[in-house]
Amino acid sequence: MARRQRITVDYHPFIRVAGVSLKEFRQQRVEILDHTAVIFTSRTTVDSFFRICEEARITVPETMKYICQTEAVALYLQKYIVYRKRKISFADGSFTNLIELLIKHKEEKFLLTLSEPHKPDLPETMAKLKFSFHPVILARTVAADPERIDIRSYDVVGIYSPSEVKVLIEQFGDELPTIAAFGEATLRCAIEAGLTVKIKAPTPEAPSMVKAIDIYIDQVHAGKEVEAAQFVEDKQKEEFIRSQQHKLAKKSRARRSSADKK
Repeated sequence: MARRQRITVDYHPFIRVAGVSLKEFRQQRVEILDHTAVIFTSRTTVDSFFRICEEARITVPETMKYICQTEAVALYLQKYIVYRKRKISFADGSFTNLIELLIKHKEEKFLLTLSEPHKPDLPETMAKLKFSFHPVILARTVAADPERIDIRSYDVVGIYSPSEVKVLIEQFGDELPTIAAFGEATLRCAIEAGLTVKIKAPTPEAPSMVKAIDIYIDQVHAGKEVEAAQFVEDKQKEEFIRSQQHKLAKKSRARRSSADKK
């Protein structure tokens, strides 16, 4: 894209993710061995989990199951354990597919590993579906050194998380170039912070940030007025959660009825 559009692309990290200390973990009063399955949504939490187990001298039993949001995270587990399909399951990266996978293992006692900050969707949905689980923060997002970035020398700034919105405003104020936001949570946070977002991804037309920026540049070159992006609540997600609640409640009633007959 840089060659075709004749643009310069620079990479500057606004944030970095650091694992919590053993002391911070213990302050959360969560016992790893009280759980039968661990949910991983990122490789950072995988690293932090096994580091904490080593520092705390916790031997994770071979019966422990691991449920990952993507195949990439599942394969990363090979750094620490022998990869066995009966122990490791993974979703396709989508929220609904992960919930469907968790429902298949609903009898487990889950340890939900999270980074701070995080989207509340997953723990809130697990609570609605009455899973047995404990959330635990294993990593925190902190600001990176801006390295004397002249933010106003750029035409577009791409951000990938709500944490980056906070750092941008704290470091550079609200007079920023055109914002490109990746992900629903990032878009929502940027708009709520008063930033004007004209590029968003993923969308059906632009599944990646690169494609979204490519389309935006073509529109600008064509002289088109690009309107600010709007945040729209995902009604399909809410309907999906309600349908899963109904199914689980129906199964629970059927089990109780069967037990009463016996």
